[in-house]
Amino acid sequence: MRVLRRVLALLLVVLVVGAVLGYRHYRPLLATGTGYAAHNACAVSLVAGRDDPDTDLPPNPLVPYLTGYVNEAGNSSTSAVAWLLAKQKAWYSPGYGCTVSADRPEDQGRATKVSTEGNPFAEVPTPQAGKALDAAMARAFGDDLTVEGKKDLGTRGVVVIRDGKLVAERYAGGFDVDTPQLGWSMAKSATNLLVGRYVLERKLDITEDGLRPEWTDERKAVTVDQLMRMTSGLRWDETYSLGTPITQMLYAEPDMARYAASQPLAHQPGTYQQYSSGSTNIVCSWLSSLADVPDADFPRTELFAPLGLSSAVWEPDASGNPVCSSYLWATPRDWAALGQFALQDGVWGGQRLLPEGWMASSTTAQPVAHSEEKGYAAGWWVNRQADGSLVSPELPADAYWMSGHDGQRVYVVPSQRLVVVRLGFSPEVDGPALRTDDLVRDVIAAAPTS
Repeated sequence: MRVLRRVLALLLVVLVVGAVLGYRHYRPLLATGTGYAAHNACAVSLVAGRDDPDTDLPPNPLVPYLTGYVNEAGNSSTSAVAWLLAKQKAWYSPGYGCTVSADRPEDQGRATKVSTEGNPFAEVPTPQAGKALDAAMARAFGDDLTVEGKKDLGTRGVVVIRDGKLVAERYAGGFDVDTPQLGWSMAKSATNLLVGRYVLERKLDITEDGLRPEWTDERKAVTVDQLMRMTSGLRWDETYSLGTPITQMLYAEPDMARYAASQPLAHQPGTYQQYSSGSTNIVCSWLSSLADVPDADFPRTELFAPLGLSSAVWEPDASGNPVCSSYLWATPRDWAALGQFALQDGVWGGQRLLPEGWMASSTTAQPVAHSEEKGYAAGWWVNRQADGSLVSPELPADAYWMSGHDGQRVYVVPSQRLVVVRLGFSPEVDGPALRTDDLVRDVIAAAPTS
């Protein structure tokens, strides 16, 4: 009996040690899930004003084990695995949204108030779209699909702007004209517009290098333009998996730009194009360092207020820098306004807010010795690649677009004087199944330019 007890005790010790070591190994992956869930619950509830944050969690084996709650009185949310493991918190601040951090971030300053003044789409009534446009919207929402197929497609909002006027819009149940939606990586295109604002107003140069004081090695040659075009050469892995830079940055680093900037060079700057959310956050950290207002506020003063984007919220990390790679919320109409701003090459209300020709330059793909991306320019995806071939032959050659996780798109087609927004939650579909290119094609066919 004594021997058996010793064996059982030893087995218990082995199990405990194994569990501890296993938890330590998998904690980064668990923290990715709890960080995602905590941020999602906070932002969906307190930024978007919805009461169903669980419907925005991706299909994942970990999701059934996530537990948590939103503390609206305390302006925070908490998520953990089984109430205990890898606990993460997200904190809400008015105007700035939610930040994942162990403790409430230090005072970020009062968010600049943004009105709808100057926004031509903010107050107009929903137009009668006409039969052809209605059919295009119906296809985008999957009206021809089964109930399950329509749910998987997940379209939540579509807005069409033609000749600077709202000509069609539609929303899924639970969403309306006033519901902000997360654009994910569409924020990278908005970052390009922020850079353009600085270039015009402060005469900054996008070929400027020496952007970080700690870059005393070959990284000091990295330029703003290379960061926007994803050719910085900094080592990166955008795969959402255990221990990758993207998950470490978003869910474990208080200063995301500093973490991204700490990565060594894997390639000489300008020679290799590789998608990197870290690069965009470095750009915004550089902009923050030059701002005349608190770090989290400069997108509101430089971009939202001049365009009248009253719904827009750009969430910061724990250091106060906006997470320019990923965390911009806005209503579909305000996303459309950003597209129209780009279409007009930065002229808004008769005033030039971007350098002349900024969008032509930003949406021109440049030749790179090696590229992992098809049609990526300076924060924008473009149809015409550097070699002249088209990414999507079904779209006009001059089309370019914002693109974000789970099917977020804002298309701009200058030759058609057209902006098309599609927002949704589509983790089960991708590529052609999203029907986003088809939507643009159908809209053009519904009202061809004379």
